[in-house]
Amino acid sequence: MKTNTAYRFLLLLTLFVALAFQGCIKDKCQNEYTYYRYEPIYMTYEELRSSVASEAPRALKNPGKIWFSDNYIFINEKNEGIHVINNVNPSSPINEAFIKIPGNLDLAVRNNTLYADSYIDLLAINVTAPSNITVTKRIENALPQRGTAGFSNAWDFAATDPNGVITDYKKVAVTEAYETDCNGGTTTDGPIMLEDGGFVNTLDGVSSDNSANIGGDVGNKGGSMARFAMYQNYLYIVDNSFMHLYDIANATSPVFSTQIQVGWEIETIFMRGSYIYIGSTSGMHIYDNSSPSNPTWLSTYSHVNSCDPVVVEGNYAYVTLRSGTACDGFTNQLDVVDISNKTNPTLVASYPMTNPHGLGIASGILFICDGADGLKVYDASNPLTIGDNQLQHFAGIDAYDVIPFQKRLFMIGNNGFYQYDYTDPNNLVLLSTISAQ
Repeated sequence: MKTNTAYRFLLLLTLFVALAFQGCIKDKCQNEYTYYRYEPIYMTYEELRSSVASEAPRALKNPGKIWFSDNYIFINEKNEGIHVINNVNPSSPINEAFIKIPGNLDLAVRNNTLYADSYIDLLAINVTAPSNITVTKRIENALPQRGTAGFSNAWDFAATDPNGVITDYKKVAVTEAYETDCNGGTTTDGPIMLEDGGFVNTLDGVSSDNSANIGGDVGNKGGSMARFAMYQNYLYIVDNSFMHLYDIANATSPVFSTQIQVGWEIETIFMRGSYIYIGSTSGMHIYDNSSPSNPTWLSTYSHVNSCDPVVVEGNYAYVTLRSGTACDGFTNQLDVVDISNKTNPTLVASYPMTNPHGLGIASGILFICDGADGLKVYDASNPLTIGDNQLQHFAGIDAYDVIPFQKRLFMIGNNGFYQYDYTDPNNLVLLSTISAQ
């Protein structure tokens, strides 16, 4: 009897000790992890719309697109404004003024009116006196897909933020707590490691670093990388998916006319006669523009995903395809497309390139900006033998875009602005340069 009682007592004591010991063990533990996210830097709409002004000339630092108008060269300084270059003497151009335009990437000029984007707005600016400009009209929210400068292709993002336009992104480290099972199990979603050694929260973080970093009239020309073009009394602007038309019969006061859905990932627009050629990452779209207020789609020449500015002369279109993150492709080449039948464009030749960007053609001479591989000049009188007829190669410069006009070639690149005389296409003569600082 005593033995049974003692056994029961020992059993109860053991159970009590076990329960007491278990109560001392923590079920959950608190831990911390750090991740990085990218927070927008804003410019208020009030600041955006009160910042346009003439300033003293600036040095070129990060030049973008160019436009030639009469005796002036207009050079975009990416997201900051436009350099005005007096080119009366091509051998000695004068950096005359800088027009401060926040968020500017594209431009077109007719007579004394400059059309420019300022993030989401479209401006008409009287540049009769570049050192004392006047904004004659601002159309607010005209370009909603130009909402940010924080990404490499800044036409991809809609401006819907009430805080203003996004001018950049900053990388911010965030530390948060999370719980784990103290015995080794995880009770909440754990962090995800980024390549830079930080973490990203999959709900509110950004998983990659995208920090920041537009044919015309006779005597008025833009480059092949242009998103702005003019024909008769209309200004045409392409964004990521639409072509916007503005009536500029009254040059100083553009009026919205219509917009046309073009496709996706639209990049450039080029005018030749009464036809419009629009470049996208997936192909070239051809529009009949015989009715300038209502362009009509005719056909699309499709190609592999890549960036593709286009120029046209005669029955051929010349399209450069290049690789890169923003271009979603790995192809670097020149395509020659027979457009004698505008409803059925046909590829007739392709030539390998290094990383081609903008291009231009005049009287059978083809100029290609092959990125870091420089400027290349070809005899394109026979489009089927271009690869065998390279006339010159200017290496050592990073070439972005060109405008050939009346035996003069205007070229822009990371190194600055170059001006050549190509009277002899076998021997281009450098007239002047304006170096980027």
